[in-house]
Amino acid sequence: MIGWLVVGGFALVAWLWLTVAQGWFWRTDQRLPAGSPPARWPSVAVVVPARDEVEVLPASLPSLLAQRYPGPVRLILVDDNSTDGTGELAEKLAIDAAVPLTVSTPGEPPAGWTGKLWAVEHGVGIADDADFLLLTDADIRHGPESLTRMVESATAGGFDLVSQMALLRTETVWERLIVPAFVYFFAMIFPFRRVNRPGSRVAAAAGGCMLVRADTLRRAGGVAAIGGAVIDDVALAGLVKRAGGRLWLGLAEDVHSVRPYPRLADLWQMVARSAYTQLRHSPLLLVGTVVGLGVVFLVPPVTTVVGAADGDLIGCGLGAVTWLLMAATFAPMLRYYRQPVAAALLLPVTATLYLLMTVDSARRHWSGRGAAWKGRNYVGPAGHPARHE
Repeated sequence: MIGWLVVGGFALVAWLWLTVAQGWFWRTDQRLPAGSPPARWPSVAVVVPARDEVEVLPASLPSLLAQRYPGPVRLILVDDNSTDGTGELAEKLAIDAAVPLTVSTPGEPPAGWTGKLWAVEHGVGIADDADFLLLTDADIRHGPESLTRMVESATAGGFDLVSQMALLRTETVWERLIVPAFVYFFAMIFPFRRVNRPGSRVAAAAGGCMLVRADTLRRAGGVAAIGGAVIDDVALAGLVKRAGGRLWLGLAEDVHSVRPYPRLADLWQMVARSAYTQLRHSPLLLVGTVVGLGVVFLVPPVTTVVGAADGDLIGCGLGAVTWLLMAATFAPMLRYYRQPVAAALLLPVTATLYLLMTVDSARRHWSGRGAAWKGRNYVGPAGHPARHE
């Protein structure tokens, strides 16, 4: 048990540090700052890249077409070479809509571009001289005042990029187990408070809903500067911050993802397609991540169980305290997703699944499959142009 006590003590120290020194990542109070109506409402172009999205468009696109925005606004849906009639359905949904819709197809992405960013680049080019660009995914449903509130926040706060982490679905057992932890882990890596703090080097955004000043994006080099990025939202945030722009990232209240992930395999694909990219395709970082996840998330419950089995009250108590501290940091995210707080005790189980997903992501990369998404496979190493198929 001496070994377990040492490792268990290290895990406790790690959780104490994470709780108080990692940007209060576990708190869920970073919500869209209140703004006020600007003297002149800026023009906005909403750009929606869409590839084979017939299943989700009826639940998402009407919310954008019905936005109650006081200024000039237009919607550009970029049909990324869909084979299921995505563009045609979008035009049908836009009949008699309050917001005008343009549907355009960019053709296949050139070498060095991901399909999504090539579609976004095409849409931004159509946007002409819009003051703001709302880059939002095809599966995102917005509340009727969503755009207005984001513009008010951006103009009042002087933000160049305002991004909201959309509420993901938590209807199935697997969604309830994995989705809140997905946002929790994202916030652990990119603490929202640090992203939002002027002068901080931490940059991140949530790709489903990003409002960016068009002139700032142009000054930063445009979408072309990150054309090969697989994790495009973080890449865009870094681009804007390096250009001197101010970021704001937080949890959404009226922005929802309608994309279902009913099976474990669906959620596995969502995580595994980019997890190894986040590690910059580094075997050393992969090993460090696996060891780190094991010590931080798995040692506390194992120490608790082993200590109880051996009658070691010190070991059992050490593991239990650490496990409870871990669960306490996860509880606010569960409340945000309206899940039972007691489920926080299952975080080690979910962390184990994420560990396996990360290893599988590396396996896919080494086998040449890379970050596969809707018929395309991006296998280029981070920092270099991605190849596409």
